[in-house]
Amino acid sequence: MSKKQNLTLIVAASENNAIGKDNQLIWHLRDDLQRFKSLTSGHCIIMGRKTFESFPKPLPNRTHIVVTNQQNYKVPHGVIVVHNMEDALDAALEDKHPYVIGGGEIYKQALPFADKIELTRVHEAFEADTHFPELNLNEWREIQNIYHPKDEQNDYAFSFLTYERI
Repeated sequence: MSKKQNLTLIVAASENNAIGKDNQLIWHLRDDLQRFKSLTSGHCIIMGRKTFESFPKPLPNRTHIVVTNQQNYKVPHGVIVVHNMEDALDAALEDKHPYVIGGGEIYKQALPFADKIELTRVHEAFEADTHFPELNLNEWREIQNIYHPKDEQNDYAFSFLTYERI
């Protein structure tokens, strides 16, 4: 992987690292969705097949790179299909700041390549079938922490946390 590429994992995870259930997000946080859109717009977004299939259609103003084991996986025009994380990173080489957007298995595969993590920590525990990997805090340092209380737009209190690899 080219060192000019700064790979960021972007995720919303609960206190128990839950990120999804039945291929759906567990919560709706307007501020988190707006942050996701502003950070990822204009960039490559790398995701697993199930995450891609959870969207009604490809997200605007982003290059979608889908990692799947399915050899003949059919996608809309403009979506790139690859079969492993190395190929996903190669497909994103033109982007100096690609994002990995999930799901759980893809985060695990991408974690060793990541330079940064944009984590929305939802201050609640949830039942889930998909989780974000546990971070080794000897490898990561928190460089930003912005707390948001629960309000009429956001069903739960949360914090925007930014980690950089040490």
